[in-house]
Amino acid sequence: MRIALVCGMFVALCCIPFFTDRVAIADNVGNVDKGGAVLVLQSTIDPADPAKPATFPHEAHQGRLECKTCHHSRTAEGKRLSYAEGQKIEKCESCHNSKMEMPEKLSSFKNAAHTLCQGCHRKNNPDLVKCAVCHKK
Repeated sequence: MRIALVCGMFVALCCIPFFTDRVAIADNVGNVDKGGAVLVLQSTIDPADPAKPATFPHEAHQGRLECKTCHHSRTAEGKRLSYAEGQKIEKCESCHNSKMEMPEKLSSFKNAAHTLCQGCHRKNNPDLVKCAVCHKK
């Protein structure tokens, strides 16, 4: 019985480095959140202008586009600053809302999303500009 216990503890101790290495690798791989496969986009800052939720196939877009195509931050002066790998991605509406002073086409989450998404879709696949494509019933 003691021999089995000692052997079991020995095997467990030998396996610890293997499992901790795997956890460390998984943690490093997961440090950059790539977002979900499908996102539901909904404004929460501008409840006076509630847009219907939009279903966004994020993973499908990731396979075709670079992150900087859609994601960005801003400079101290409020100008668009291209996305850099590893940058924290804020919610779009943290800047694109009625409280920020922006041009009309960017003044709300809804307007910014329509400007970006519909602009790209008009060029690449006009059938995707229809409301029901993103705004499911």
